Amino acid sequence: MNSDARQNRRTDTDNVGPGGRDHWPECYSFLIAGGGVQPGRIYGQSDRYGAYPAVDPVHPYDLIATIYHALGIDPNTEYHDTLGRPRHLVQRSRPVVGLF
Repeated sequence: MNSDARQNRRTDTDNVGPGGRDHWPECYSFLIAGGGVQPGRIYGQSDRYGAYPAVDPVHPYDLIATIYHALGIDPNTEYHDTLGRPRHLVQRSRPVVGLF
């Protein structure tokens, strides 16, 4: 890995995956449709530069919880992994019910 790639690698974000996004990781858009989502609904708002959330920020985990919610599955459902440890379907999340 060259020095530029090492310099750009972020490890301090709570985004999904190892290190998450390293280019404008705080704010991006997502399209979701069906499953009871109101057509044409816009949720949240970025700052004037599109760099940071300004209103109603949503984490990727919240998006996953929203999909489970639309499917009628409680995202806080607990299950046990192969070692018997309790786990949740989604960590630290809340469904974005304002889309429905």
